Amino acid sequence: VQLQASGGGLVQAGGSLRLSCAASGRTFSSYAMGWFRQAPGKEREFVAAISWSGGSTYYADSVKGRFTISRDNAKNTVYLQMNSLKPEDTAVYYCAAARSRFSDYGLNGLNGYGYWGQGTQVTVSS
Repeated sequence: VQLQASGGGLVQAGGSLRLSCAASGRTFSSYAMGWFRQAPGKEREFVAAISWSGGSTYYADSVKGRFTISRDNAKNTVYLQMNSLKPEDTAVYYCAAARSRFSDYGLNGLNGYGYWGQGTQVTVSS
């Protein structure tokens, strides 16, 4: 699985952005997907995940109620809608696909994923 993230940019606090992650291959619909972020000098952290069926979503407490993850299997794409952005949301955002097909195990941790995109920068100004 190859992943390509896009949609990052510079936005003022309180604004919105939608990140996209396009996946290659015909097996996208069988992979759980996630978003992580890494700020300068910090470890990569979990942001959101969606199960392979699309029936379940998971969020970090810091983004719950502001961010929404979704997927469009027809387009092989997963999205992260980010609203009410804060300066502390500034980071490089990475999309990832689960380590195995038809598995929702460990989606809130780095080890749950076996495929990573290249990252897209999100900068929120105050």
